[in-house]
This record gives sequence, structure tokens and C-alpha cells, in this order.
Amino acid sequence: MTRFRSLLLALSLAASMAPDFAVAQEVSEQRIVSGLGKLVRAAPFIDLAILRQEAIDGGGVAMASLPNWGKIAKLPQMVVEIDFENDSVMIKPESYRTLGSIADALHHPNLWAYKFLIVGHSSSTGSDKHNLELSEKRASAIGEILSTTFAVDPDRLYAVGVGEYFPIDGSKGDAASNRRVQLVNLGVFTAP
Repeated sequence: MTRFRSLLLALSLAASMAPDFAVAQEVSEQRIVSGLGKLVRAAPFIDLAILRQEAIDGGGVAMASLPNWGKIAKLPQMVVEIDFENDSVMIKPESYRTLGSIADALHHPNLWAYKFLIVGHSSSTGSDKHNLELSEKRASAIGEILSTTFAVDPDRLYAVGVGEYFPIDGSKGDAASNRRVQLVNLGVFTAP
């Protein structure tokens, strides 16, 4: 059993260290808690406007090589698959279970004290501007659902969209794997 847990921990760690390559097919509360709950130091200050601009200016290069996204890449995170209606912020019913698992995890005692960044990614179908706006609206929609439907404190949630600028499959910009949501643990939440 210990060997199995070690393997599971290693796989979770690998997925969190390389979010550009690991897309979670089935997400459970425990997997989210395990993946996001390993923050061992204070998170750096994050400015959403700077992140957004850095994504636009540095699009096409690895996220981790950009100054501010490089800081984000070092934080506990995971990629989840949330399906939306085409060209819309409407979440498909088959993703409701995933949203519920995320909400359950954010209410878990190991994560309740943290704040989180929701990063929306899109495929390259459509213009750069449209994809950036759509990914931002989708990330915000997830935050809104988590706060209104699942009572996650909205002050713990930050949303940013990066459009098509950081694809998983760069050779096929319209690949479904490029449309994803990244959850990042930003550190201890302090009430405003």
C-alpha cells in the first residue's frame, strides 16, 4: 500500500509540476486537495493585469519561462477539464460534477485558508482578442459558480484568461486539450 501511495504522490507531483502536459480526466475532491494543498512557503504577489499582459506579449513561449508566470509555475496547481458550450460561458452539465469536486476541495480543512487563481485557456479557433476575452469570461464564470452556487468566499478566488497563448498541443491549435482550466494555490487568504 505504501508503494501505491508513493506512486500516486509522485504522479500527482509530476502533474502539478508540468501542468502544460497533464490534463485531469476525472477529478475528485481528494485529488484536488492533494494537488493543491502542498504550499510550503508564502506565495508571491500576483497582479492579474500583469499576468494577462505577459501572456499576450510572451505568447508562444513556455509559461514557466516568463517572469510572473514562472512564479505561478512553482506553486501547487492542477489542470481540470471543464466543458463549455461552443463559443459560450455556459458550462455543460457533464462538468457539474467536476465543479462540485472543486468546491468540496476548496471547503476542505486543508485548503479553506488559501486563495486560488483560476486560469482559463482556449484553443486557437477565433481571433486572439476573442479567445482572450472568452477565456477570461470562462474563468470568471467558474469563480462565480463556485462562489454563488457552492458558497466559496469570492475574495478567495481570482480569475484570469490567457486565451490561446499557452497551448498544450502547439502543433494543433484547435485541439480540445488546449481548452482547459488551471487551478493555482496562491497562498494563505487574509480577509480584506
